[in-house]
Amino acid sequence: MSDVLTLTAPRTDVPVRRTAPSLPALVGLEMRKSLSTRSGKALAVAGMLMAPLATAAIGAASTERLPVADGPLGIMGLLTAYLLISLGVLSTAGEWSHRTVQTTFLLVPHRGRVLAAKVAAVAQLGAAVAAVSTALTAGALAVVESGMSWDGAVRAMGAAVVGGAAFAVIGAGVGAALANTPAALTGLYLLLLGAMSVLSTFKPDVADRIDPANAVLHFAHGTETTQSVVNLAGWLAVTTVAGWTLTHRRAVQ
Repeated sequence: MSDVLTLTAPRTDVPVRRTAPSLPALVGLEMRKSLSTRSGKALAVAGMLMAPLATAAIGAASTERLPVADGPLGIMGLLTAYLLISLGVLSTAGEWSHRTVQTTFLLVPHRGRVLAAKVAAVAQLGAAVAAVSTALTAGALAVVESGMSWDGAVRAMGAAVVGGAAFAVIGAGVGAALANTPAALTGLYLLLLGAMSVLSTFKPDVADRIDPANAVLHFAHGTETTQSVVNLAGWLAVTTVAGWTLTHRRAVQ
């Protein structure tokens, strides 16, 4: 009696379980990471409270009454958006500055997925912080200003939310491109607050078309909508593509 060994081909119809985390899971992780540090928490709290506190202080000290709410809401929304740039920069450049990028890319060895998750995370965080800030700002305006017209207030609040999300993503893109937190923050603020101000003095038409701050203000006032969409879309595209390209070319050390 002899034993016969029979070999069978391995089954190919067994589904393979995906081991990499899904993009929504990565986005949630990146949101928690951004808020897990003291600097991230401080930026989020400051972003929520700075504009309403400034509104209350200015309103209490001013003797002139504001006729409509959309202008102040747009300006204070822009103030919050400028602060949220730092939140975006820290989410990407902070990883390189603190050498945590090695662990991040070891756990998820797909740089494009990581950057996409960071962009989505800071966009949601920026929108959420801006939404809370503009709601509190509207409340402060209602307290310190009497007889103000609220026509266009909802539009201005929406512009503030869009601006917060957009500026956070711009910060993330530049942070990913430069991989250096001080350089990214200094360069962005010099460009947006310095160079754009100089350009608006000598070439106001050009500055109006390319300054993202003007796009937010136009949204708040309901003017130049198409130009503002193109303006912000251009900034988002250039910064995210630059961040994606340079992140893929950079060696992790």
